[in-house]
Amino acid sequence: MATHQPDTAATQPGLPVLAQPVVDSSLVSPPPAAPPAESSTTARKQSIPSSRSSHSGETLAEQDAVDLEKGENKEDRTFNDQEDEVDAPPKPDPATAAKGKEDPSGGDPFLVTLKGREHLSPHTWSVWYRWALTALAGFLVLNATFASSAPSNLIPSIIGHFHVSQEVGILLIAIFVAGYCVGPLLWGPLSERYGRRLVFLVVWPPYIGFQIGCALAPNIGSLIVFRFLGGCFAASPLTNSGGVIADLWDAERRGDAMAIFALMPFAGPALAPIISGFMQVTGTNWRWIFWVLTAFAGLCGILLVAFLPETYLPVILQAEARRLRKETGDSRYHAELDIKKEGGIKATLQRTVLKPFVMAVEEPMLLILTVYMYVYGVVYLLFEAIPIVFEGKHGLNGGESGLVFLALLTGGVIGVLGYIFYFNPQYMKKHRAIRPKMVPPEERLKPMLIASPLFAAAFFWFGWTGAYPHISIWSPILAIVMLGTTILYVFLTGFNYLIDTYLWGASSALAFNTVVRSSFGAGFPLFAVQMYNKLGIQGASSLLGGLAILFIPAPFLLIKYGKKIRSWSKNAVVLD
Repeated sequence: MATHQPDTAATQPGLPVLAQPVVDSSLVSPPPAAPPAESSTTARKQSIPSSRSSHSGETLAEQDAVDLEKGENKEDRTFNDQEDEVDAPPKPDPATAAKGKEDPSGGDPFLVTLKGREHLSPHTWSVWYRWALTALAGFLVLNATFASSAPSNLIPSIIGHFHVSQEVGILLIAIFVAGYCVGPLLWGPLSERYGRRLVFLVVWPPYIGFQIGCALAPNIGSLIVFRFLGGCFAASPLTNSGGVIADLWDAERRGDAMAIFALMPFAGPALAPIISGFMQVTGTNWRWIFWVLTAFAGLCGILLVAFLPETYLPVILQAEARRLRKETGDSRYHAELDIKKEGGIKATLQRTVLKPFVMAVEEPMLLILTVYMYVYGVVYLLFEAIPIVFEGKHGLNGGESGLVFLALLTGGVIGVLGYIFYFNPQYMKKHRAIRPKMVPPEERLKPMLIASPLFAAAFFWFGWTGAYPHISIWSPILAIVMLGTTILYVFLTGFNYLIDTYLWGASSALAFNTVVRSSFGAGFPLFAVQMYNKLGIQGASSLLGGLAILFIPAPFLLIKYGKKIRSWSKNAVVLD
């Protein structure tokens, strides 16, 4: 294991804050010399302290505290302190490393980095602006998950209109979520190559068009096809919005941002059945739900075009290199991404479509956390289980049973509040206490230690109280609240752990995670009705609870052995 180097070691800032792994200085190019044409830019640059010695009168916490009003550190977050827990650089690119070795001076003066350009980093943007972008990223996820379950309570109307079986009607929910299994294979890795904004702008117009196609579908076949294609393109926010948040926030503040982001996969599926349920009760034509989705998607598209900037730092630096080439006429200016263009089609495929699967094979911890995301299937299984319990056993109508989904959202909100006011402050406290050492990513898994057993218990509670009409309806509703809280903690801790571990490759890791958990989300509704009819409410819920028990050891094992597993990683930025 490499040891710490002096503070003067070159770094590449701009990543979410974590431990700074040490990079061999022979592999890293020193900062470029400022060309004459940049004189107007350099006039705005701030001087960068080279060590802590000049701040001996301040404590570590004072030196690195974030000024939340100005959105920057008291030391302007110059990102040059190798020993502190600041932005971790990626592993050296082989092409860059080879070029650095060939250069006798050990540097490339025309490689555009953040050195002297710290203002380009999203971490230096105003805090309120970053929170606004975080809200926009979450809103896009809300749109995608809302669309997935929107027709749920209108399926009887669709079945009657097209004269198809119940299984075909349920497929309209499952096939949209199945699209989540395809889209992330492109959108996540492509966003790491071409940026978050460009991928969103390319994806959104077709997504809107497919909602219109659903509204005008002349037959069930075309409706199913448009739902699948809509799901493929709706998958973009599920991976790229997490990437946007990783771009914007350091390790301390990312926890709060990700907590709010993780609530959106619950808010969408919870709110949509309420709307479709009352549409069903009032006799509204089922096509109107797709016109609602079209309007919602159109609003998101306008917000994307008007307000979402590029947040991915390598693409920002690539744009800066392009600007320098244009202004100076010197074609030698380049960024890391310009180097990575080399390698041909095969290399491009390996960096895009194949990258999530390569990471899955190489990363056992990614595989473990991803399999645990079968909990996502539970969210969509509830679309069938809740009507069976609350309409079949407790006599609610479609609109009233749709309101029960608010219990799932309520549980998610409770989970977010618990994370923001308890778990993340504990993480921040440890982060500040052990400086300049790193906070292990396994610290992010602490909420899962509580959530795993409670998740299993919630199933038994739901099944064995919801099955009996003489037991208060509030008992199974409270069980759904617990399910919402525990599922959110599994989601949130898994997301944070993957981002903290992989950083630059987080979108690809989240893409594989999204593909697998979406396959659960697509599959569970297809057998939910048959399972509950065959095993009964008690038996089916107990089966799911027993499956949850099998996964209780997972977070305990990762916390104990996570460091060792990360040391074997080929993709993790934070190895030790």
